Amino acid sequence: MIKLSVAAAKEIARIQKSQDKLDSALRLEVKQGGCSGLFYCLKLEQSSTFQPESSKDSEADDCSCESQGIAILVGENSRLYVEELHIDYAEDLMGGGFRFHNPNALQSCGCGHSFSISEVDDGQDCQG
Repeated sequence: MIKLSVAAAKEIARIQKSQDKLDSALRLEVKQGGCSGLFYCLKLEQSSTFQPESSKDSEADDCSCESQGIAILVGENSRLYVEELHIDYAEDLMGGGFRFHNPNALQSCGCGHSFSISEVDDGQDCQG
């Protein structure tokens, strides 16, 4: 299950409001690329059929959950890479941004957005 900090949930709610997408879910994807091989991609997606706890939603193989009142959608190809992921939001001298704490990551790059993980034997490659 993915967990959002209070700060991350507040920032997502602020973005939902500013984009007039109050009923949207947060889609989390893992794509190939970045300094360490994989990177996180976040976007808002309308999801009128959201039901928490690993139900099937917008796309046939989506899993869904809820954290801090925010609906989160994860596709089948990304799910194995983000088990127990914790997402935080912080502001510093370089500006604000989401911080990803993935207990499954073997290493991450200096920017914190790219990571690598041991090979997952799921019969599928993570495609973006």
